Amino acid sequence: MKEAIVTGLEGDSLEVKIHESPIPKPNSTQVLIKVMVSGSNPKDWKGPARIPAQNNTNTGDDIAGVIEAVGSSVVEFRPGDRVASLHKLKTPHGSYAEYALGEEHSTFMLPKNVTFEEGATIPLAAMTAAIGLFNSLALPEPWCQHETLREQVKGGVVVYGAASAVGSFAIKLLRKADIHPIITVAGKGISFVEGLIDRNKGDVIIDYREGDDAIIKGIKQGIRDGESLRYAFDAVSQGTSYLNISKALKPDGALTTVTPGHDFSGLPASIRLVQTNVTMAHTTYKDFATSWFRLFYYGLKDGWLKGHPYEVIPRGLEGLQHGLESLRDGKASGTKYVYRIGTM
Repeated sequence: MKEAIVTGLEGDSLEVKIHESPIPKPNSTQVLIKVMVSGSNPKDWKGPARIPAQNNTNTGDDIAGVIEAVGSSVVEFRPGDRVASLHKLKTPHGSYAEYALGEEHSTFMLPKNVTFEEGATIPLAAMTAAIGLFNSLALPEPWCQHETLREQVKGGVVVYGAASAVGSFAIKLLRKADIHPIITVAGKGISFVEGLIDRNKGDVIIDYREGDDAIIKGIKQGIRDGESLRYAFDAVSQGTSYLNISKALKPDGALTTVTPGHDFSGLPASIRLVQTNVTMAHTTYKDFATSWFRLFYYGLKDGWLKGHPYEVIPRGLEGLQHGLESLRDGKASGTKYVYRIGTM
């Protein structure tokens, strides 16, 4: 099979080489997927460029395709099923290949009305959002009606970087959990975010291009009257985003971020800072992830969950270098890059 290997060169330069590899065999808890479409994420270029252990690897983790074979213990899927899957990060046999391996628990069915392109936008970003909201911040999940927990979120939740894939899925999951107001911060993607929020429930959008003072003021104005802001999800963790949030957040509030290694100097020590790491979907949070991946399927089937807007990068694996370089250069605004690899 054809497989793409991503190599980080000097600085943040990249090289992608396509080579022939054996088709992998699933272990007892894995599924072998014929990859129809792969999604890509910023970590796909950052890893090889900046982390030696991730250099010269197939860094793709967003899989959409058809089950080719299943492991001996797999009971939920069978060959021919249309699925999406979050490949286990930092392991071989990722999505930048004609065949990839997924874990049974991190794979979910795609309804017939959902394309492979849409499906490939979901696994990593949506699971990052779910972990950030309902594990890192410990917000009440859609099925939780505990009065004390519900009282604590009445002030709202900030989603900073709302037009990003992770940010937009955070909005969708907050709405499913009926948590409002959702206080969003976005820029060029404001029109997209407008279609996600519910202004009738107090949701608002703040334009970060208006400057830090306007952002802080906007966040404070978005808090429900008589309540405090206790929770924030920073889906970008760039520049002063966390500081802007901290100036509106309750002194003992919680802030979760998705960028490892970021300098959070100046953040008040009383604020609970939690790093959201999607790799935990395959370790500590495996049971949590199992439940949410199944809910993603029902969300797609019932219509409350949609994928992220996407752009198909031409030439499949041959176009991967161009796509990753465009991600690196910040050209993907409000869209997810996907690559068509297989055919039915």
